[in-house]
Amino acid sequence: MNILGVESSCDETGVALVSCEPGTTVPRLCAQALHTQIDMHQAYGGVVPELASRDHIRRVLPLARQVLADAGAQLADIDLVAYTRGPGLAGALLVGAGVACALAAALERPVLGVHHLEGHLLSPFLSADPPQFPFVALLVSGGHTQLMRVDDVASYELLGETIDDAAGEAFDKSAKLMGLGYPGGPALARLAEFGDADTFELPRPLLHSGNLDFSFAGLKTAVRTRLQKLGTNVCEQDRAHLAASTQQAIVDVLCAKSVAALKQTGLKRLVVAGGVGANARLRAQLNAECAKRQARVHYPELALCTDNGAMIALAAAMRWQRGLATPQRDHAFDVRPRWALQAA
Repeated sequence: MNILGVESSCDETGVALVSCEPGTTVPRLCAQALHTQIDMHQAYGGVVPELASRDHIRRVLPLARQVLADAGAQLADIDLVAYTRGPGLAGALLVGAGVACALAAALERPVLGVHHLEGHLLSPFLSADPPQFPFVALLVSGGHTQLMRVDDVASYELLGETIDDAAGEAFDKSAKLMGLGYPGGPALARLAEFGDADTFELPRPLLHSGNLDFSFAGLKTAVRTRLQKLGTNVCEQDRAHLAASTQQAIVDVLCAKSVAALKQTGLKRLVVAGGVGANARLRAQLNAECAKRQARVHYPELALCTDNGAMIALAAAMRWQRGLATPQRDHAFDVRPRWALQAA
């Protein structure tokens, strides 16, 4: 069975083809293609929703043709079309949903809307070291920071989540305050390589709260306050020190809460997914902390940390394999810009 996945929730257009081979438990990625809108949005310092939607319209069909060519497949070989139903930017979601449903209607194939975060959560199953159920998942994608207990596909228990800014937002907003480019998270991480994380004392919000919730708004405020104290002519070395201190504060909270979630659930397996999961400092510290506790950590391949069509096709395939998918055959569709993962 071949599943074409379309992702268009924000500022990346992703298309991929995944195959479910008979007798296998994990689908195989046949081909994928991705276009990022970073260059287009850089001038504005963030994503402009209308521009994002228009660019998805231009990119999605050429990417689909590229994926089929790379996989050596034809349109007739597609058995199911999957698309990101939410959460995300409403206009961007509508582009992917409309194209997916139109294609499925033309091919007389079923179509399935997929939860964006479920795609991220399951993306490590496409890695060279896939996890096994059950596990604790740290989802750190854009405006989402959540800890979940995952017993199987569609069996998710929320353990904790952000009550204001997410980790990705803390990276991006702090980077913007420091005058770094878009996207801010990777830019801050690059600058942090040249700084000393012990230079500035910054808060670790909710670190000792006794629960698994997150809060990063106060950290962003602390970064602004520190910059004001440094004055308008901040030297590059001080900026590097502040970037390193900011990154370390975020990483410390994410690691401490993840370890606490493992203790609380009694599980020995952690999955980290989402764009922030590509951060090298986070990976190194989580690996070290989990190794002390004889726990395994699994990550998606770096190319699958960002939004992509492969994770959408994968999530659809894994639901299909377990009889959990209810594909639509009338090809009507809607999108859900706000959508809790537990309700998917």
